[in-house]
Amino acid sequence: MKTGRQAKKMMQNVQTAPESNEDDLYSGFNDYNPMFDTEDLENDVAFQQAAKTSHGRRPPSKTTLTSSMGRPMTGTIQDGVSRPMTAVQAAGYTKAAVRGSSFDPLGQARGPASPLEKKTSDSLEEKMRQLEKKVNELVEESCVANSCGDLKLALEKAKEAGRQERELLRQREQIAPPESINLDLTYTVLLNLAGQYVANEMYAEALTTYQVIVKNKMFSNGGILKVNMGNIYLKQRNYSKAIKFYRMALDQITSSHKQMRIKIMENIGVAFIKTGQYVDAISSFEEIMNISPNLKAGFNLILCYFAIGNGEQMKKAFKNLIEVPLEVDYEDKYISLNDDLHTNLLIEAIKNDSLSQIERERKSLAEEYIMTAAKLIAPAIETSFAVGYDWCVDAVKASHYVELANDLEINKATTYLRQQNFNQALETLKMFEKKDSRVKSAAATNLSFLYYLGNELEQATNYADLAVNSDRYNPAALTNKGNTVFANGDCEKAAEFYKEALRNDSLCTEALYNLGLAYKKLNRIDEALDCFLKLHAILPNSAQVLYQLASIYQIMEDPNQAIEWLLQLISVVPTDPHVLAKLGNLYDTEGDKSQAFHYYCESYRYFPSNIEVIEWLGAYYIDTQFCEKAIEYFERAALILPTQVKWQLMVASCYRRSGNYQKALEKYKVIHRKFPENVECLRFLVRLCTDMGLKEVQEYITKLKKAEKLKEIREQRIKSGREGSARSRKEGTGDSGGTKGERLSAKLKALPGTSEPYESSSSKEIDASYADPLGPQPERPKTAARKRMEEDDFADEELGEDLLPE
Repeated sequence: MKTGRQAKKMMQNVQTAPESNEDDLYSGFNDYNPMFDTEDLENDVAFQQAAKTSHGRRPPSKTTLTSSMGRPMTGTIQDGVSRPMTAVQAAGYTKAAVRGSSFDPLGQARGPASPLEKKTSDSLEEKMRQLEKKVNELVEESCVANSCGDLKLALEKAKEAGRQERELLRQREQIAPPESINLDLTYTVLLNLAGQYVANEMYAEALTTYQVIVKNKMFSNGGILKVNMGNIYLKQRNYSKAIKFYRMALDQITSSHKQMRIKIMENIGVAFIKTGQYVDAISSFEEIMNISPNLKAGFNLILCYFAIGNGEQMKKAFKNLIEVPLEVDYEDKYISLNDDLHTNLLIEAIKNDSLSQIERERKSLAEEYIMTAAKLIAPAIETSFAVGYDWCVDAVKASHYVELANDLEINKATTYLRQQNFNQALETLKMFEKKDSRVKSAAATNLSFLYYLGNELEQATNYADLAVNSDRYNPAALTNKGNTVFANGDCEKAAEFYKEALRNDSLCTEALYNLGLAYKKLNRIDEALDCFLKLHAILPNSAQVLYQLASIYQIMEDPNQAIEWLLQLISVVPTDPHVLAKLGNLYDTEGDKSQAFHYYCESYRYFPSNIEVIEWLGAYYIDTQFCEKAIEYFERAALILPTQVKWQLMVASCYRRSGNYQKALEKYKVIHRKFPENVECLRFLVRLCTDMGLKEVQEYITKLKKAEKLKEIREQRIKSGREGSARSRKEGTGDSGGTKGERLSAKLKALPGTSEPYESSSSKEIDASYADPLGPQPERPKTAARKRMEEDDFADEELGEDLLPE
C-alpha cells in the first residue's frame, strides 16, 4: 500500500489539460521531444562525428530523464544508483552488465547441472521390495538357463532364488502380519525348484519339494501337482505309486478342466499297460474314447485288445480309430477356382505357413497310427494274414482316409516280402498297374526292385520304365532305372538318371551313393570323391560312405588319407575284421609293421578264418624269428584248407627252423602219408634222414626219384597238350572251348569277386513313401580279402561293386 507522501508526489506530476482546448480531443499527440527527431540526422554534424569516431563513447551526462509520471526512467542513474531493470530479468539481463561479456540468457556458461542425488532409503519396506525383485530375477534367469540347455546353471539359480525367498520371509515376518506374505512368489520359487530338480534327474529332491507345496493348505492349486509327482514315479518305474498319485490328482480336478482330466486318464492307462493290467487300461482308454476320442487313446486301446487276444474288440477299436475326427482342412482349400492374382498369392502364402505344417504333421501322425494298427491286427483278427489285411483295407476305404487304402495294399506286399513270399508280393503289386499314376509308380518301383534282386534285368527294366513314365518326379523310380542301366554296363546313362533323381529330391541318398559309384566306375575320381563327401555330410556315420572315401583315396595313391578314413570307419564298426585287415594292409604298405601287426591281430581275433590274415601273421613271426608262434597260425590254415599241402609244409618248416628236427620229421612223415607224390616233402625227408643218420633214407630217395619222374612225365604231357591246342587254334580246327583246365580257369575268372566291405548297400524296400521302412534287410555281402603276399600262389581278386537299390 502506497504511503501518503508518495501519493502526494504523484499528484504533483500530473498535468491537467488546458480549458481552452476542451473541444480539441486529439491535440498534443503530434508534440514530441526534438531529441527523438531522426529526419535530420544526416545533417547533424555532432551525430555524424560521434558515429565515425569514439566521440560517442563519452560518459553519459548526469541529466536525469523523467517519465510523464515524474519518476526516473528505468536504467537512469540517480544519486549514484541505477534504477534496477527488473522488467527484463527474466530474459537474462542484469542490472550492470560487465563490459565484454556475452549474451547468455539461459545460463549455459555455468556448465551442466549437477546430477540428482539418489534417493536413499534405509527403511525395511524398501529393502524387502528390492529383495523380492531380486528373487523374481533369479527365477527368470533359471528358466532362461533351462531353455538354453544349461541345466546345472538353472538348478543353481533356482536354489539361490529359494534362499533369497526364505530370507525375504524372515524379514517380512518381523514387521508385518502373516497375511501380508506373498504366497504367489513362494509358490513360484518352489515350483521352479522342483522342475529344475526333475530336469537334472534328481527325483528324490523333486518329490520332497512337491510335497512341501502339496501339504501347504495355503496353496489353493497345489493338489494338481500330484500329476507331476505321478510322472516322476512313472519315470522311476514305480507304477503303483504313479497310478495312486494320478488318481489323487484326478479327484482334485473339476470336470470343467476336461482336457486335463483326459490327459491324466491317458497316463493312468499307460501305467496299467506297463504293469500288464490290460483290463484296467482298457477301461481307462474306453472312457476317454467315449468322452473325447483321440488317436493316441484309440491306438493304445487296440494294443490292449491285441495283448489279450480279443479279435472282435480289435475290429471295433480299429473302426473307432479311423472315425476319430482329424480336425484338419483338406487340400481343397488350396485349390484356386479363379485367376484372381490376389487370391492365388494368398493361397500360395498359406500353403506352407505354420498352421499348414501343423495340419500336415497331424495328418501324417494319424496315417502312421492307422497303418501300424492295421499291420498289427491283420494276422490276429482273421484266420490268415491276407484276409485280415483285406478287412482293414475295406474298413479304411469306408472312412475319410480313403487314400490310405492303396498304401495299405503296398504294405501288404512288403509284408509278403518279409515272409519270403515273393510270388504273392508280385501279384499284389501287379494289381496297381491300372491304378492312378502315383500308386502305379510306387508299385512299379517295388516290382522293378524285386526283379533286380532276382537278376531278371529285362523285367526290372520294364517296370522301371513304367514307374518313371507314371511319375517322372519319383526319385525312387529314377534311381531304380539308373540301377538297371548300370547293370547293363552304361554307366554314363545311369549317372544321368541318378542326377535327375537328385534334382527331384536333393536328399535321395541312394541316388547320390550310386552316382558316386558310377563316377568311380568311369574313373572320374574327383567327381566320385565330391559325391561321397556330400553324402558324408548328410550321413556322417555311414560305414559304406566312409569305406568308399577310403577306397577313393587309395586309388588316388594317398594312403595317409585312406588310413584316416578307415580309422573313422572302425570307430563306427570296431569289430569288422575285413576293415581291420585292410587297415593292416595299408600300414604294411607304408612300412609300419607294428601298426600292421596290431590291426591284423585284431582282425584275426574277430574272424580267425581269413587265410590272408593268417598267412601274414605267420610270415611276420617267421621274419621276426619267432617260428614257434607261427606254427599256431599255419596249423589253423591247414585245418581250414586240409587239401592244400602248402600249409602243412609250412608247419613242418617252422619246426625245422626252430631246431625241433624230430617234430619236423614226424610232421613230414604225416604229410607224406597224405600226399605221397609231393616232391618237396620227400626232399625234406631225405635231407632230415641223412642229417640224422636214419636207415629210411634209401626208401625216401627211391620214392623221391619216382615222384620226380612222374612229375616230369606229367609236365611233358601238359606241355605237349598245350602245343597241340595252340597248333589246332592256329589251323582253325581246335576246340573253341579250350582244354578242360582252360575252361575251368575261364569259369573261375567269370565268377564275380567278393565285394569290398560296404561296397554294396543293404537292400532295403524301395520307395520310402510307400514301402514299409521296417522291411527285411538282406545280408551284407562279404568283403574281398587283401592282396595275397605270394603272387605266384594266389591271384588278386577283382573287387566287385554293387549298387544301392532304392
